[in-house]
Amino acid sequence: MDHEIDAGAFADRYVAVWNESDPAARRAAIASLWAEDGVQFTEAADYRGHRELERRVDEAFEEFVGGAGFVFRSAGDAVGHHGVVRFSTCMVPAAGGEVAWTGFVVAELGEDGRIRRDCQFAEPPLPAFPDARTTADEFVRRLAQGDPDRIAELFAEPVDWRVSWPEPEHPAVPWIRPRSTRADVADHFRTLGSACAPEEVRVDRILVHGPDAVLVGTSAQTVKLTGKRFATTFAVHVTVDGGLITRYHVYEDSLAVAEAFAG
Repeated sequence: MDHEIDAGAFADRYVAVWNESDPAARRAAIASLWAEDGVQFTEAADYRGHRELERRVDEAFEEFVGGAGFVFRSAGDAVGHHGVVRFSTCMVPAAGGEVAWTGFVVAELGEDGRIRRDCQFAEPPLPAFPDARTTADEFVRRLAQGDPDRIAELFAEPVDWRVSWPEPEHPAVPWIRPRSTRADVADHFRTLGSACAPEEVRVDRILVHGPDAVLVGTSAQTVKLTGKRFATTFAVHVTVDGGLITRYHVYEDSLAVAEAFAG
């Protein structure tokens, strides 16, 4: 297989399997992630082939995600080379809170990119995982990938949401309106992506103090409806609790944005 592995994307796919609520989608994800004869080893057991892996993931989902209200998250520390990927994952309350479980995964991939052997090690829970810096870095990474649903997974419910406009919504700018849920967050980034053609969106600096992080950067985009361009420096203030963004406040040149939307 190609020795160049996108370890972060692989870890995201791996963790997503354990959060998947639809049984058919879980089966499909397992088949795409593990080889037919792939095996997972834990300290207490081993699971061989798709049937046993499906049982393993189904039971974990029913007990921890569907039953106890937890969610599994990647730590954003994945690395890989020559067909091997290692990364950390954790289990936290879906609404935010302390880490309940931390795991370390080492996966050996076959020529087709699917897992041949997967060793999972339980570790003592970390006191704050991930921290504001790690979450901010992961937010920037997912923002660059452009998947609104993956971005929204980083947000708590409800989220303290504010954009830099005097009123909670604006009649001409479609994404400026109140938000509070992950579905709202996904809709925000989906609407923003459909309304504008980005020329450059760049985060130049991330400043961190305790649970708070401020992302400073520049954005230049063209409004598809009017063909007008706007450019602005922005600052995004996020607060992180239990690895989730609980506050998201944006400060930018809202006048430039509104003028670009003016017909």
